[in-house]
Amino acid sequence: MLVFAVSVNGQKGNFSAGVNLGLPTADASDGYSFTLGAEVNYLFDVSSDFKAGVSASYLTFFGKDIDFLGTTIEIENAAVLPIAGAVRYLASDKFSIGVDLGYAIGISPDGNDGGFYYRPLIGYNLSEKMELNASYSGISVEGGTIANFGLGLMFKL
Repeated sequence: MLVFAVSVNGQKGNFSAGVNLGLPTADASDGYSFTLGAEVNYLFDVSSDFKAGVSASYLTFFGKDIDFLGTTIEIENAAVLPIAGAVRYLASDKFSIGVDLGYAIGISPDGNDGGFYYRPLIGYNLSEKMELNASYSGISVEGGTIANFGLGLMFKL
């Protein structure tokens, strides 16, 4: 068993919030057309180049209308609430790399049980308070993976 702990006594943390837009991949591309999400992070400075903390998101996969044997089937939107541990490494003044790992709670539709959540990402600082990021979000579910490639903007609060 691997245990990861960070002492937070006296350490300053930083809030950030943002939005992202994505294209479904893997099994999700068959039934969903695009994704839209919002997230908040609280990250502590572990060192000058390394941050760790927590992340919470709300992610919606927008369903497609699929023609099947002359009948149109409307796929319902699917929503999840990923709760994760987050780490970021500041590779330079402009670039960062990181990963979020946790669990995505299924919100809708019925039968969406959620699953293991992972999200590697790369960030580029547009300014002191704004970051552009690219990520791959995946949720391991029974029988497959629900995933997307996304672009987002994060704002340091």
